[in-house]
Amino acid sequence: MKPIIRRAESRDVPRMLELVNELAVFEKAPEEVTVTLEHMREAGFGPDPVWVGWVATVNELIVGMAICYVRYSTWKGRRLYLEDIVVTESSRGVRIGEALFRTCAAHALAMGYDGMTWQVLDWNKDAVRFYERLGATISKAWWNGSLEREQLMELGKR
Repeated sequence: MKPIIRRAESRDVPRMLELVNELAVFEKAPEEVTVTLEHMREAGFGPDPVWVGWVATVNELIVGMAICYVRYSTWKGRRLYLEDIVVTESSRGVRIGEALFRTCAAHALAMGYDGMTWQVLDWNKDAVRFYERLGATISKAWWNGSLEREQLMELGKR
């Protein structure tokens, strides 16, 4: 059956969080997922949503998702940031990920954004090939930096 891609709804968040956890296991970092169901739902559907998402369904079961948000570049302006694109392992290989990716790209164009960006792990060769097949440029020049909540609190004490 052909997947249906639709805008995510609040009722989809529990399944979306399951997919996030599946991705974290695949990326060898399951302990890194600390977001709660309530926080994820509020962040997407509360009074001040920060993300927009789409789900892919087959026979009404969510088998994939994409979550994006607006990123601002001082060089380029507004850009869509693809936070996660996940297709459950049993549903891979039938272009569901491509349909989700294309939906995000179409959203970026519809919103008038200058482009779309994301990150991919250097060891995830399948994902790199996927993005390159769709015409993406993969940069190896930038390193990621981050501070976790505890580190932010410690920094504030200094």
